[in-house]
Order: sequence, then structure tokens, then C-alpha cells
Amino acid sequence: AASVDSAARARCRELDALSAALAAEAAALAPVREEAERIARLAGLAAGTAAENRYRMRLETYVLAARLEQVAEAAGSRLHRMSAGRYQLAHSDSKTARGRSGLGLQVLDAWTGRARDTATLSGGESFFVSLALALGLADVVAAEAGGQRLDTLFIDEGFGSLDEQSLDEVLDVLDGLREQDRAVGIVSHVPDLRARIPTQLRVIKTARGSTVQKIG
Repeated sequence: AASVDSAARARCRELDALSAALAAEAAALAPVREEAERIARLAGLAAGTAAENRYRMRLETYVLAARLEQVAEAAGSRLHRMSAGRYQLAHSDSKTARGRSGLGLQVLDAWTGRARDTATLSGGESFFVSLALALGLADVVAAEAGGQRLDTLFIDEGFGSLDEQSLDEVLDVLDGLREQDRAVGIVSHVPDLRARIPTQLRVIKTARGSTVQKIG
């Protein structure tokens, strides 16, 4: 009994020493653990997975969203003119089907007073919204510190989806770019454009190959 008691007391002393060592180690690790938790929270916020990130927006999406707001604002004035005052563009933080947000666009319809999803636009409307965004992006790029002015713009097709009035309004905007000493090239098969574009390069296809004819 004395031997068992002595062994038990020895084990108790060992456990006391181990407990004290463990407490010391835990105290030493506390700052490291707090730093790790802080980094994990930041990583969750940056990845859009943290509960505090209500929009589930990744860091790179947040940066792009700020730039998209500028592009939408620059494109809005051109779209307003192309659509005869009907449409404006606005950045949207609405969540997508995957629950993410940050890179959405909505079209403000002056005829209804409501915001529309870009998916509800017709083919012609989608074309001049895309064109307005391209021009807005060019404006934002040129306005950056050290940004390069885009002096030449090529637009490939899309004009066939426009009605006569929309076509006139789009061409008026493009004429405005020409007045600012920018070159605008249009690639299209729409016959109505031939009478509106002073300088043309026509591609003539034959069985022996294609040739280019300059007009104007």
C-alpha cells in the first residue's frame, strides 16, 4: 500500500509539472493563435466566404467593381444618347445565382422608371449597350494616370440588329468620336451603312481570291 501510494504521489507531481508546462506553452502561443485567427478572418473576407462579408464579394471583385462603377458612369452618357434618352447604365451589387455579387449591371429604363436586367434587352439594345460600355472603358483607361488614348476603334457587326432610328443615333455617337480626331472602323454587311460612311474598304470575293477596293 505504501508503494502504491508513493507511486501515485509521484504521478501527481509529474502531472502538476506537466500542467504547469502546458499552461506556460498555451500562454506563449496565445499571441500566435490570435494572429492566426486574425489572418484567417482576413483571408475569409478576401475570399468572400466569411460571415461578415454579406455580399460574398472577393477582394479582386471588389477592386473590379469600383472600376466597373466608373465605366458604367462613363458609358451612361453615351448610352443615353444612343437610346434617345431612354436608357442609363448603373452598377449593381445584386447577388447572382451562385450567391456572389459585385460585377452586375442594370439598365435604368426612363420609360418605365424601373431598373432592368441586361438579359431582358433585345439584340439591338444589347448591341448599343455593349458599344457604350466599350467606349466608356476607353474613356476610363485614357483618364488614368499615364493612360493611353485609344485613337482607333473597330466595331465588328451588330448594326444589322438596329432599327433605322437606333442606327442613326449610334452613328451620331460615332461621328462625335471622329470629331475628336479618333478613327472609327466599322465591319458590317448592312447596305444602309454604305451611304453613311464616306471612306470604305470593300472586300470583293471571287473564285480566284479576294481583293480590296477603296471607295472615297
